[in-house]
Amino acid sequence: MTRELMQNTKLKERFCSAMPLIGDAAPSFTAETTKGKINFPEDYAGKWVILFSHPADFTPVCTSELFTFAQMTEEFRALDTELVGLSVDSVSSHLAWLKSIEEDVRFNGQQKVKIDYPVIADIKMAVAKQYGMIHPSASDTKAIRAVFFIDPQAVIRAILYYPLSTGRNFQELKRLLIALQTTDEYHVSTPANWQPGEDVVVSAPTTLSELAAEKNKKDGCECSTWYFCTKKI
Repeated sequence: MTRELMQNTKLKERFCSAMPLIGDAAPSFTAETTKGKINFPEDYAGKWVILFSHPADFTPVCTSELFTFAQMTEEFRALDTELVGLSVDSVSSHLAWLKSIEEDVRFNGQQKVKIDYPVIADIKMAVAKQYGMIHPSASDTKAIRAVFFIDPQAVIRAILYYPLSTGRNFQELKRLLIALQTTDEYHVSTPANWQPGEDVVVSAPTTLSELAAEKNKKDGCECSTWYFCTKKI
């Protein structure tokens, strides 16, 4: 093993050893943000949270993302979901940047947006490391574009990672959130390319007795075969 490879391996072990996974409890932390101190996830008990990281303040892709999150804040709140951002910059840097976004930035024909969600200052990368947001092979000084979907019981339900160079698809973030909430409410799954309002899929039988019962009870399902049934909700 080359020295460079050994160094990269050690860096990955250092930054990623405690990376939380889907189904894990969201790691707790206390942090300073642009809206004051937060205790996470305790301050958000009973709500969904989208916790997202961005690489650095005053950068173009990150600016477009915070701008878009600001535009969609009320859409997410209508889904009982709060937004929490993070980068390894300071509160003072965050405040200056957010003020500039609100006053100066024009994007997709819009401007003068109000950023009404907290952005965590994480200079020591404590939270970023805790959540596996630092990927040393990409950068050991900046957080990648991570997105954690955390449910009202503070359980991590989905994780998305984007590289530093690629902005996130915000309609997909909203679609994924609605899919998770639909699964919880109706105990169903969502098929490929599902959009809110479309048919969902139901679980396939896993035993012979379930299979026999399924032949007599479709509950409004449309089945192309015994293991693939869809229905409207």
